[in-house]
Amino acid sequence: MIHRQSEEKLIQLSTHFKAVAIIGPRQSGKTTLARKCFPNKPYVSLETPSDRNLALEDPIQFLKRYPDGAILDEIQRTPELLSWLQQNLDEDPRKGKFILTGSNNFLLLEKVTQSLAGRVAFIEQLPFSLPELSDVPNALHDLNTLLWKGSYPPVQADGIPPADWYPSYVRTYVERDVRQIKNIENLLLFERMLSLCAGRIGQEVNYSNLSVEVGVDYKTIQSWMGILQASYLIWLLPPYFRNFNKRIVKTPKLYFYDTGLACSLLGIQMPELLVQHPYRGAIFENFILNELLKQRFNRGQRSNMYFWREPSGKEIDVLIDDGLHIRPVEVKSGYTITSDWLKGLKYWNTLQSAENGGIVYYAGDEQQERSGGYEVRSWRSLADV
Repeated sequence: MIHRQSEEKLIQLSTHFKAVAIIGPRQSGKTTLARKCFPNKPYVSLETPSDRNLALEDPIQFLKRYPDGAILDEIQRTPELLSWLQQNLDEDPRKGKFILTGSNNFLLLEKVTQSLAGRVAFIEQLPFSLPELSDVPNALHDLNTLLWKGSYPPVQADGIPPADWYPSYVRTYVERDVRQIKNIENLLLFERMLSLCAGRIGQEVNYSNLSVEVGVDYKTIQSWMGILQASYLIWLLPPYFRNFNKRIVKTPKLYFYDTGLACSLLGIQMPELLVQHPYRGAIFENFILNELLKQRFNRGQRSNMYFWREPSGKEIDVLIDDGLHIRPVEVKSGYTITSDWLKGLKYWNTLQSAENGGIVYYAGDEQQERSGGYEVRSWRSLADV
C-alpha cells in the first residue's frame, strides 16, 4: 500500500477534533486512507442503499449502531444526517469519534459548515503527489507519460489504461454526482463546458465567452463552474493584489486538479502527442501548480497561491504567500535553461524594492542556483519534498 503524505496530519487532527472530514475528488484514495489510519473503526458506505436509507429515515437509530464512532464514507449522500451528527458529537467529549469522507467540497456546502462548525477538521485529499508516485514503479520515468496518465490511483497504482478510465470517470461523474449537486437537464451541454474548460488551462476565466460557446446564459455558466469546483474537477487561482478584497473580485485563472483528466478531455490519446502539442506548456504549468497545492493540502493547509499580471502584460505564474514573504515562481516547459527565464522574477523583485530571489520549475533534470537567491529546479525536485 502506497504511503500517503497526509496520513500523519489526519491522525494528528483526530486527536484534537471530534470528527475529521477527508474531502476530495472521487477515486483519489480517501476511503483507503481512512481505513488504513483507523483500522479499528467500523466502516459504513453511505452509497449502500440499506445504510443510506436508515441514515435518512432514522438517523438516531443509525448513529446508535456506532457508539464508539465509525468511518462514514460518502457523507454527502446523506446531508440530513449532519444535524444529528452534530448533536451526537456535542454529547460526547471524545476526539476523533467519526471520520467522514466526501467527494464534494464541504467547505462550499452551507449546510455542512453550519452543522459541524468547530467540531470537524478538514483535510483535502487529491490524487497521488510526486513523492507518493515515487513508490509506483516507473511512474516518474517519463514526464510526458506522467502528464498524460495523471495521478489518480486507479491509473497509476492499478494500471488501468487512461484511455479507458478517464471517459468512464467523466461519464459516471456527470450522470451521478452532477445530478446530486444540482439537477441539470441538459447534461450534454454541461459535458461540452467541461471539455471547453480543458482548453482554457492557465487562462483567466471568461464567463461571457463560455456562455456563447456552450449556448447557455451567463448565470448558468457561473453555477456550473461552481459545481466543477465543488466536485474537485477544477480549481481557480486568484490574482494577487495588496488589497485583499480585490483577490476575490478580479478574474481568477482556471486549472484542473489532474492533468490526465485534462488530456483526456482534450482528446490527447497517447503521451507522444504531447511533445509538440500546443497545450503542452499549459498542461505542464497545471502539473507544477497541482504539486505545490498538494504540498499544502497534505499538511492540512489551505492554498496560499496567487498569480500576478500587469496591464502591460508582464506576469508571474505563481506567487506563494507565506504570511511574511511573497515568493515568486515561474514555470517553463522547456528542457534547456536560459537566462531569460529569470527576467520575470527579477522584474517582480524590482517592484518590491528587494532582491528576494525566486524559483523556476522546468521540464529538464538539472538544478541551478543563481546569484541573488534565484533557483532553477527540475520538476523532479518536487518528488523529494
